[in-house]
Amino acid sequence: MDPISDIVKRCISLGDENEWFEFKDNIYKPDDIGEYISALSNAALMAGEPYGYLIWGIDNKSHKLTNTKFNFQKDYDGEPLQHYLSRNISPAIYFRFDESFLDGNRVVVLSIPAARIIPTEYKEVRYIRIGSSKENIRKHPDREAALFRILNYGPPTLLNTPSRFSKLTFAQLFLYYEMKGIRLREDTFEENLELRTVDGKYNLLAQLLSDDPHIDIQFSLFNGKTKESTMYAVRNFGHMCLLASLDKVLDFGDTLNIPQADERNRKVEREEVMLFNQAAFREAVINAFVHNLWVGENAPMFTAYQDRIEVESIGTLPPRQTIEGFFRGRSIPVNLKLSEIFVQLHISEKSGRGVPRIVGVYGRNAFEFTDNSIVVKIPFNQLILRDTPQDTPHDTPQDTPHDAPHDTPHDAPHDIIPNTLGLNEAIFEKILAYCSEPKSRQEILSYLELKDRKNIMSYIRNLVDSGRLARTIPNKPKSKYQKYVAIK
Repeated sequence: MDPISDIVKRCISLGDENEWFEFKDNIYKPDDIGEYISALSNAALMAGEPYGYLIWGIDNKSHKLTNTKFNFQKDYDGEPLQHYLSRNISPAIYFRFDESFLDGNRVVVLSIPAARIIPTEYKEVRYIRIGSSKENIRKHPDREAALFRILNYGPPTLLNTPSRFSKLTFAQLFLYYEMKGIRLREDTFEENLELRTVDGKYNLLAQLLSDDPHIDIQFSLFNGKTKESTMYAVRNFGHMCLLASLDKVLDFGDTLNIPQADERNRKVEREEVMLFNQAAFREAVINAFVHNLWVGENAPMFTAYQDRIEVESIGTLPPRQTIEGFFRGRSIPVNLKLSEIFVQLHISEKSGRGVPRIVGVYGRNAFEFTDNSIVVKIPFNQLILRDTPQDTPHDTPQDTPHDAPHDTPHDAPHDIIPNTLGLNEAIFEKILAYCSEPKSRQEILSYLELKDRKNIMSYIRNLVDSGRLARTIPNKPKSKYQKYVAIK
C-alpha cells in the first residue's frame, strides 16, 4: 500500500484530530506552517508517536477529501518554501512533503519527526498542541515540564512511571503464579518482572501487580439501553492484584451469561442458547486489561445494559498501528512487559487472534474508536422477551445505589441481565438454606433435583458474586473439592 495513503487513512480512522496530526486545506502562510512543525513535533513526542503530520486535502470537520491545490514547491520571497522553513527550525529535523491521490483526490502530507534531545522551535519559539490549537509552550509551564520529562526519560510507561506507593506487598501475585504452575523467587521476582524504576523505586507495573493497586475496576449494570436508565448495581473488582481482578471480571461475565431455553423448532429436547458469545467476551476483556493506558491510573470500564455489554479500554491505537492492521490481528502491545506476563501465564498469546475472533462473531461494528478509548460492544442474543407489564419485575435490587435516579414506569426493562434472566428467587432461597453447612455442587444439584449443571452454576455464581454464598476454597474456584456455604 502507498505509505502516504496509509498515513492518511490511519489519521482519518482515529476520528477527531489528535494533538499529533492536523487536517488542513487552506493554510498557505509559511510562518503558520513553521509553527505547526514545532507544535506537531513536540506533540508527537508527548503522544509516543514517531511522527506528527500536517495533512492538506482533508476537511477537518467532515473528514471528506477536498482535492487540495496546495503547492509545497513554491518559493517564498524568492526562497524555496522548504528551505525557508528549515532555516527557521531548531534543532534541524528532517521534515518532508509528499503527495498522493485517494479516490482521485490529491492530498499532501507533511511528515514531522518527533522532538529529540530538546523541544523543536520555530523562530526561537517552542509550540505545543492543546486539543486542536497550537500554543506557545511558555504559557503552559506544566506541559513544558512534561515535555522535558519525556525528553529525559522517554514516554511514560508502566516501567518508568513511579508507583504512588512505596510499601507494596505481593502475596496474591505469588499465589497466582503458583496456581499457574510457576514459582516466583522472593530474591529475584522484582528484577525478573521489572518492578522497579532505574532509580530503584517501585514502578506502576509493581503497583498494578501488588495486593492493592488502589485503582477501582468497576462493572456497572443498567436496566436500560443507555446510562440515562437506572443503574441498579456496581461491582468493584479493583483493589487486588491486577491478575486477580481480571479473573473476577471474567467470572462475573460468566455469571451474566445465563443460558436461555430455545424452544423454537423444538422436537425432542429444548436447546440452550447463551446470552452472548463467551469467547468473544473473554478476548475483549483480556485485551482491555493488557492494552489499557494504565499510566494515567485509569482502569478499563465494563458496563452491562439491557441489550449488550460494553468493554472500554482507555487509549487509542498505539504508534505504528493502523486500523487495517488492528482488524487483521497485528498485535502492537501498549504495555510490553504486562503483555509478556500475560503470555507467560497463558492468559493470552502472541498469535493476534483476539480482535479477528471478535470480528468473526460480531463484525467490525462491534468496535468503536473514540478520542481517548476503544469500545467493544458485545450484543445479547435474547430469546425471551417479556411483552406484558405483569412480566416486569417490580422489586428493586438490594444493591441499587441510594443516589441512583429512578426511571418512570415506561422505562422498566423488558430484558434484564443477572438475577432476573429466568432465575427463580425461590431456588436462591433453597440453596442458601441447604448450604447452612458446606455443600458441593453435586450435592446442591441432587438436593434441588435439577439436571441442568450449567443452570445451577448460574445460581451459585450469582449468590457468590452478591456475597450471599462463599467458596470454601476461594483461591481455587474450579477445585474438585470446592464447596459452598451460606454467609449469615
